[in-house]
Amino acid sequence: MEPSSGRLPGLEATRPYLEPRASPLAERRLHVLVGVTGSVAALKLPLLVSRLLDIPGLEVAVVTTERAKHFYSPQDIPVTLYSDADEWEMWKHRSDPVLHIDLRRWADLLLVAPLDANTLGKVASGICDNLLTCVIRAWDRSKPLLFCPAMNTAMWEHPITSQQVWGPWLRWAPLWTK
Repeated sequence: MEPSSGRLPGLEATRPYLEPRASPLAERRLHVLVGVTGSVAALKLPLLVSRLLDIPGLEVAVVTTERAKHFYSPQDIPVTLYSDADEWEMWKHRSDPVLHIDLRRWADLLLVAPLDANTLGKVASGICDNLLTCVIRAWDRSKPLLFCPAMNTAMWEHPITSQQVWGPWLRWAPLWTK
């Protein structure tokens, strides 16, 4: 696992001496930002990241909620892992970079997998009280944003969940299709 140094993956100033430098003609890598929330399905994060890394041309980073950390070991995640503490450690003064904005700019695709009921409710209500929900709220609507809900059947079938899934889409669809 790369240390969470405040630098976005792919933006390091120096590279290991054995790694060949990309030529200007090299194909641009697709940057995938994976958001992981506190569903038990977060157990699958190491497998998801591993499978994404098997795809040529992808560069992956992960944004985790604090509750998601309960379900996986950070040592099992072979990419940069960002959490709430990184957002606050990075910003000290007015002109400092803001991590959720830098992640938004870096990523070509945001995949929230799993999306737990708690984070779904936050996103549907416009609440952004952690790094992941701030990235989602600031997301560039011209880029793909994929949610993979994961919760028990009773939670999924609850009428509030339906409102949270479809209500925002119906309200935001005209904005996202421009």
